[in-house]
Amino acid sequence: MRAEPDATHGGGGDDDDDGRTAADAELELAFRAGRDGALEAAYRRHGRTVFTFARRAAGDDLAEELTQDVFVAAWTSASRYDPERGALGGWLIGICRHKVVDALRRRERAVARIERAGALAEPASSTTEVDRMAERLAVADSLGILRPEARRVVELAFYSDMTHEQIAEATGRPLGTVKAQIRRSLASMRRYLEGVDATS
Repeated sequence: MRAEPDATHGGGGDDDDDGRTAADAELELAFRAGRDGALEAAYRRHGRTVFTFARRAAGDDLAEELTQDVFVAAWTSASRYDPERGALGGWLIGICRHKVVDALRRRERAVARIERAGALAEPASSTTEVDRMAERLAVADSLGILRPEARRVVELAFYSDMTHEQIAEATGRPLGTVKAQIRRSLASMRRYLEGVDATS
């Protein structure tokens, strides 16, 4: 969506008891039916509100991405929206709450992973800096045995801290294919490293 979110909306009309106008009601029905232009109209109508909520809840660095994710998720499940149960804006904010929680949990996992990596990098009496460097080089070398598409998936999983679902979306591959590719790649890397150890 490239339309700029706007706090105002066109169409006019009298307000209902819950503050929704006739234009809002028309948009909600169009959105639920998945009509052409309804997604862009909903973004113009509610995008700024969703963005502001995401920014306050998750921070400036995640707000734009979360806003996009909310509207993509809402459009994908538009048929589940029931105007009789509440306004479209409120439904979008509900989706945004879930997206914020998921994003913050991913951030916590990333921080924990960095902390664990830092702990592993602490000098140990039985491991020299040369040994640790050799281990890192061995892992990097094992990536080289993978085909480019498989290597890309593994790098996204471990270096970019992306979930299987995010990798599938980023690469355009089915989720099952991504999971199987990562599983096979890790097995190949393990066999390769075991073979290197056996010959060294």
